[in-house]
Amino acid sequence: MTSSMDSLRAVVFDMDGTLVDNMVFHNQAWVALARKLGLSMTAEDFQNHHAGKKNEEILPVLLGRPLLHDELNQLAEEKENHYRTLYRPHLRLHHGAESFINRLREARIPTAIATAAPQGNRELVLDGLGIRPLFTRVVGAEEVTRGKPWPDIFLAAAKALDVEPSACLAFEDAILGVRSARDAGMPVVGVTTTTSAEQLREAGAQWIVPDFTSLPPELEARLFRAP
Repeated sequence: MTSSMDSLRAVVFDMDGTLVDNMVFHNQAWVALARKLGLSMTAEDFQNHHAGKKNEEILPVLLGRPLLHDELNQLAEEKENHYRTLYRPHLRLHHGAESFINRLREARIPTAIATAAPQGNRELVLDGLGIRPLFTRVVGAEEVTRGKPWPDIFLAAAKALDVEPSACLAFEDAILGVRSARDAGMPVVGVTTTTSAEQLREAGAQWIVPDFTSLPPELEARLFRAP
């Protein structure tokens, strides 16, 4: 079992809602699609029950039936195009993220992104902000069979970094994402962009922060202390 003072040797970030505060635009796009399909869904419903899953997992649940490949792709792309149109004018890193990532790089701490976001959404954020080179590895939903809350994507990120999951610190904003990282064996920081501190703690987050401008002293020590 990992001691509370063991060193953390890598950091794995969720992207949407964590590195960028964009979930309100995702939620708006999902609610708009649901209404077009004659379904009733609120932004809170999506955030609490679906955020972190892959589109091919979300859409059959919403519609209550299996979808053929072409229909699934068409609906998913309609939603993602709407989201990108809504979010593009607001594209920016979350408060303190750039400084924190640079501190990790200076300390030679490897970093990864573990995200269910499809390729077009990753390109919007990572290439639109020019931050892709700052990360050791980007792990996308297509690299795992199951999305969050299954631990697969965080386990894949730890493997890509060649670091035991218990030595990877995860940052997540969503209930399902926190559960995913927790079940992968990672200590988790919950970021309150979209979800309350109480809900994140209940899901398994050990620490809660509003952004990256300051971390709890214990985490500072475990990440940046001298070897």
